[in-house]
Amino acid sequence: MEHTRNFIEDTFFYARRMKTFDRVDWQVYFAWVGLMLGLLFSVCGFIGIGFYSGVKYPSYVWNLPLGTFVFIVAISFDTIGHRTVYKQALQKGEALVHHITIGAGISSCVLLCLAYTWPEFLKIPSLCLVALSIFYSVIDEFMHWFRFYQGNSDRIEMLSHFFIFVGHTVMIVT
Repeated sequence: MEHTRNFIEDTFFYARRMKTFDRVDWQVYFAWVGLMLGLLFSVCGFIGIGFYSGVKYPSYVWNLPLGTFVFIVAISFDTIGHRTVYKQALQKGEALVHHITIGAGISSCVLLCLAYTWPEFLKIPSLCLVALSIFYSVIDEFMHWFRFYQGNSDRIEMLSHFFIFVGHTVMIVT
């Protein structure tokens, strides 16, 4: 009889794959998660300084750090799979989709901040990059679901991608 792990056991099994990381895997992991933590700290600092200086933000503004936090927790798990069991799949083109999504997402965050100062000039490029980051996230999701339906992925990978998409969408649409 085959032993079936529950969700918690699957999560720990997935996380234990970090034991197989080599030096480059750790560098990539910390660079990616660290980059997003830097974004979270920057966003929290920016919003916090404004708040304590008397800025009255609309309530939706607080979704930005919330979405960023959800995104970071999800990529912390997702990246484990990317650096271990799914490393070959990423080399077949999925990494390019990730890089485009990351580039468009980070660029859109920067342009959205700058658009407060130059709204007429940066409104259209900002919205284009937001749309592209979401579009390429959908392509990435399609690639992951295709791999899942072929039996080449697991539920922790898929749930991490669900929360990546939730966090990314909340963060970027805010």
